[in-house]
Amino acid sequence: QVQLVESGGGLVQAGDSLRLSCAASGRTFDFSTNAMGWFRQATGKECEFAAAIDWNVRRTVYADSVKGRFTISRDNAKITMYLQMNSLKPEDTAVYYCAADRYIADFIGGSGVDYWGKGTLVTVSS
Repeated sequence: QVQLVESGGGLVQAGDSLRLSCAASGRTFDFSTNAMGWFRQATGKECEFAAAIDWNVRRTVYADSVKGRFTISRDNAKITMYLQMNSLKPEDTAVYYCAADRYIADFIGGSGVDYWGKGTLVTVSS
């Protein structure tokens, strides 16, 4: 069984920064060979892709809405992924979900990803 556990969410003001973490575990889950990413869902809206990083850290992909403000990274030795969020805006308010899949293309292609965390809430006040 694969577990993805997010942390780091909270209430901040517009312009502030926040760093989310996602810790992975599971006997059959090889973190170092999976692409990892973040989705987010605001109240009343559909879940949307935010960012993803390939297993070897050579490729990162961002949604236009977060490009230039968010940075995704991973530490394969610590089996943890991060999302550094800077210059936060009220429209970034959402539940942020960590996800894992063998292929980074699945994060942006709409075909779905294999594993999901339970989410962490980020609230940005104006």
